[in-house]
Amino acid sequence: MHAPSRESVIHTAEEVAAWRDELHAQGRKLVFTNGCFDLLHPGHTRYLQQARDLGDALVVGMNSDSSVRELKGPTRPLNCQEDRAEVLRALRSVDAVVVYDEKRATRLIETIRPHIYSKGGDYTIDSLDSEERGALEQAGADIQILPLVPGRSTTNIIGRMNQ
Repeated sequence: MHAPSRESVIHTAEEVAAWRDELHAQGRKLVFTNGCFDLLHPGHTRYLQQARDLGDALVVGMNSDSSVRELKGPTRPLNCQEDRAEVLRALRSVDAVVVYDEKRATRLIETIRPHIYSKGGDYTIDSLDSEERGALEQAGADIQILPLVPGRSTTNIIGRMNQ
């Protein structure tokens, strides 16, 4: 796979892994991040741009609807996975979106083998899921924790909507 087409909203892990290998052969770096991205807000967009700036391409692993329900409860997600993926893919900073059904992105990390992994400042290296961290270490990924945008979170937005 060459650089992902803008026409395709969702890519497979295998397509992205092949693209990662092309980037690697060119001496370029693939950045990977993951999350629910249920209700996109400025905290997300700033974070995704910072993540993209860490390398040459950014792939977002996005939890499927069933995965979000398992993580966040029966009232989530607010937007279906196709809509969430389309909004993410429309951002200049995002080169590809891969949807995964598991609670954790471990298998996706093992397949893609990113050069760089980024996560928001609500995590630390020590608080990352141990299986995900192990897969990242096995892939030789550089783990980067990026700062949160204060006051910007999906939970806060939902709380204000419910008031």
